[in-house]
Amino acid sequence: MDINPAVKLPKDKLLSFVEMKDLESNKRHCMPSQNRLLSGGSKFENGDTLFARITPCLENGKICQVKGLKNGKGFGSTEFHVFRGKRGISDSDFVYYLSRWDDVRDHAEINLDGTSGRQRVPKQAFDDLILLLPPLPEQFSIASVLSSLDDKIDLLHRQNATLEKIAETLFRQWFVEEAKEEWVDILITSLFEIKDGTHDSPKQKGFGKKLITSKHLSEYSIDFNSAYYISDEDYTQINQRSKVNSGDILFSMIGTVGRVYLEQSEEVNYAIKNVGLFKTSQNPMWTYFMFLWLKSDLGQEFIYENISGSTQEYIALGSLRSIVFKAPNFERIQDFHHFVSCYFDKIRYNQQQIHTLTSLRDSLLPKLMSGEIRVEI
Repeated sequence: MDINPAVKLPKDKLLSFVEMKDLESNKRHCMPSQNRLLSGGSKFENGDTLFARITPCLENGKICQVKGLKNGKGFGSTEFHVFRGKRGISDSDFVYYLSRWDDVRDHAEINLDGTSGRQRVPKQAFDDLILLLPPLPEQFSIASVLSSLDDKIDLLHRQNATLEKIAETLFRQWFVEEAKEEWVDILITSLFEIKDGTHDSPKQKGFGKKLITSKHLSEYSIDFNSAYYISDEDYTQINQRSKVNSGDILFSMIGTVGRVYLEQSEEVNYAIKNVGLFKTSQNPMWTYFMFLWLKSDLGQEFIYENISGSTQEYIALGSLRSIVFKAPNFERIQDFHHFVSCYFDKIRYNQQQIHTLTSLRDSLLPKLMSGEIRVEI
């Protein structure tokens, strides 16, 4: 494969610009966040793979294949390498999955260079990386197998996003457009507890339970791949303070403040750090209302008004505990809960399917790349 191949771009036109934040650990494709006039940075085309070359992005698995580029070409951060298949030798889709293989990522990490905390993988690090490459037709087949799983995962993610948008629309109709003056103010802590995760930094382990922080919360899921393991002892100690149960809501309190995730898994086996925990499992009829309130304009306005910090934004636990909202009688809350439960049941089922398909893809990928499993052409 070519590493950082040459791409000619017009200097007088707006071009797609991709930043490191556009690379998501759990998604195959990254979309450009904006258009800019050409300046310095990496240059690439549709189908190229962007491979994060700095810490901690490398360890967090920030690797994606670009699509949707304006005029088929774009540019962006210098903090990732650009990989592309060589005509007649390697397929660009196969190259993407090859770059996700642990053998390639481990080789990159071994060759990190620079100061601690901001190390980089030099281009020369790949000069001595030797891999067994299957024939081009078999590369197409391997990429097709893995792509079919990724396409199904992406479809389920998009379906969940649509279902959640429907629930948000219903919330706005029931509790904003049809709000009544006689509705009463309710202090959130009168309904359930609000906690946060540990403030300590448990040591990273090779196995155990995952530690989830605010950066691992995405819009509709938790990024377990980029989270690290902690010991069972640390897991138990943290959960004495802030155990997450099915039916609870997680809230990002630092960095990208205001991401909201509803935990619906039957079994929860991770701990949290610097994450807000709304214990809605203590009062289940308020779960969907509270989740959708936090995502609504009402919740987002509250977040905006209570954010602190300059270099890194955060929201204090005390602020979350001070939330007051207007609500109707409990019968209407019950009716709404039952009305939207079908949407959240479907989201939960889709999440289970996503977990199954992701596990299958992640177990197949190294076996296909190493030749342990061969595919028919």
